[in-house]
Amino acid sequence: MAVSLVNPDGLPQVSVYRQVAVATGSRLVFVAGQVARDADGRRVGDGDLAAQVEQSYLNVGTALAAVGGSFEDVAKLTIYVVDWTPDKMPLFRDGLARASAKLGVSPAAPATLVGVAALAEPDLLVEVEAVAVLD
Repeated sequence: MAVSLVNPDGLPQVSVYRQVAVATGSRLVFVAGQVARDADGRRVGDGDLAAQVEQSYLNVGTALAAVGGSFEDVAKLTIYVVDWTPDKMPLFRDGLARASAKLGVSPAAPATLVGVAALAEPDLLVEVEAVAVLD
């Protein structure tokens, strides 16, 4: 595995992600922001944050698999959520848990969640982008 995830002493011990990723691989993979669209481009989870989080993470997993990777290779995630407020965290975690179960992994790479006013299309609630390192 080309990425080791660490929660160093002296930093908060966050349960849903790790504070640091150490990459030793030789091939960088940059996955464009993935949204709640299926393979045919149809919207998934209209107005449902959990469903859109799930589909966005599944799409990242599909993109990584296409180049021989998986979430175990992810060094950094950036998540953009429309009109983010902390009370949306249970919905976010629900969607993440469902995606994790389907992917068979726990996406725990360092992550930044950013609240935004809007995404590229008005029906999108979340977008997830990833940087991965492969051997």
